[in-house]
Amino acid sequence: MKPFLLLATREDDAVAASEVAAFVREGGLGPGELERIRLERDPLPDLDLDAFSGVVLGGSPYCTSDPDDAKSPAQRRVETELSTLLDEVVARDLPFLGACYGIGTLGVHQGGSVDREHGEPVGTVPVELTAAGRADPVFGGLPEVFDAYVGHKEALHATPPGAVLLATSGPCPVQAFRVGRNVYATQFHPELDAEGFVERCGVYRDEGYFDPSQFDALAARLRTTTAPFAPQVWRRFVARYARD
Repeated sequence: MKPFLLLATREDDAVAASEVAAFVREGGLGPGELERIRLERDPLPDLDLDAFSGVVLGGSPYCTSDPDDAKSPAQRRVETELSTLLDEVVARDLPFLGACYGIGTLGVHQGGSVDREHGEPVGTVPVELTAAGRADPVFGGLPEVFDAYVGHKEALHATPPGAVLLATSGPCPVQAFRVGRNVYATQFHPELDAEGFVERCGVYRDEGYFDPSQFDALAARLRTTTAPFAPQVWRRFVARYARD
């Protein structure tokens, strides 16, 4: 099988390693079936996208909606490189899944607007499929309403022009959308379980996602939660697009 490509932007080595492990585990992938590029550290090389089954862009401490002068040189480079990559992905309708940071990146690329009006606190949220989501080949096998892990300071107001809304939630109108037939994005995390989320919260406790003095209570609450259906989005994406 041609590997999937994970584009990552997490500076913390432990969280970066856990992210890879989560995508491998929840995707049912074997050794060598997920390659990673750490964009926060290394420039995006010239890629032959035909060498991969698909591309996934994971979450990030970066915020798309921050003003340019507040972004680090690394973030500005990453966003320029991702925009160029998405030019090819969208033009060729190649298999792509953007998760959390990925939905804002794809959304802005497609002409959408991202700001902080529809952020969601750390935890689980009921995600509801639209009629298009229920008919979609990746999302259609999920329950019409399922819990998913979220925690984001920014979000899209609406689907970008021409995109198809696949899922929504009360606080956040765009939980998932599709461009063309094969380019997907989710606001929620399709790779996380409770312990993985607790680990990330510990690393990012001072980054404005929650009151850091409440971390212990938040971690205890997260450990009582489950979101078993959200990872099926990633697993069904893998199953649909894995190719030799």
